[in-house]
Amino acid sequence: MQNFSIAPRELFASAWRHRELIAASTKREVLGRYRGSVLGIFWSFANPLFMLAVYTFVFSTVFKARWVGGNGSKIEFALVLFAGLIVFNLFAECISRAPTYIVSNVNYVKKVVFPLEILPSVGLLSALFHAAVSLAVWLLAYFFLVGIPHVTVLYLPLIVMPLLLFIMGLSWILASLGVFLRDVAQFVNIVITVIMFLSPIFYPVTALPEAYREILLLNPLVPVIEQTRAVLYFGVPPDFQALLICWIVALLMAWFGFAWFQKTRRGFADVL
Repeated sequence: MQNFSIAPRELFASAWRHRELIAASTKREVLGRYRGSVLGIFWSFANPLFMLAVYTFVFSTVFKARWVGGNGSKIEFALVLFAGLIVFNLFAECISRAPTYIVSNVNYVKKVVFPLEILPSVGLLSALFHAAVSLAVWLLAYFFLVGIPHVTVLYLPLIVMPLLLFIMGLSWILASLGVFLRDVAQFVNIVITVIMFLSPIFYPVTALPEAYREILLLNPLVPVIEQTRAVLYFGVPPDFQALLICWIVALLMAWFGFAWFQKTRRGFADVL
């Protein structure tokens, strides 16, 4: 029986060894989503633009919502809201698909030489591409509606990278559990909906009573959304102490998820 390493360095070494396969699979994943459509990959730009317009109209015009502590303008609310949605959508797209990464690729399981551990990486990079497009739409909207973006935008990779590592770790766990427990996919969809409303997307953390803030901070998306919004819209540097904690938690989660996947993958073929 083949042994699969769970060493922390193997987490990154495997991705590097199979980088060409990951790149080719990601390209196929992105292009395959729009295959056969008239507008093709243009939809990746149209979707975030459309959602930005819809959320802006619904929350700022219908519900008369204003951002707490802001200047009260519709433009501010739209940009602040959309910044949070970019982070959430990246997380939701990966995690909602994670339980099906293995069960939807049964033919790969039968091939001993295929590196199953890269499947979550392909899903993550595909979601990251769409997040990057949404970010480009956000920056263009900010430029035309507000002005030149803050230089603090350059901090964004430091904030997003821990989220990517966290997503990878959780995706490996869910991909494995999805093989043995098919109900996981349904449960995850419910949890994602709950997380959306328990994340500071439509409101800032400061809008909540202090008694509830500690509970909200258990949500791993909270610091990422708050700091993304700070560097993108408000021009405030990130909280480096909180950022360091995010990096430590994310690295531990990534390694634990990878180790879990490597330990359980021997049973995939028997179940499938």
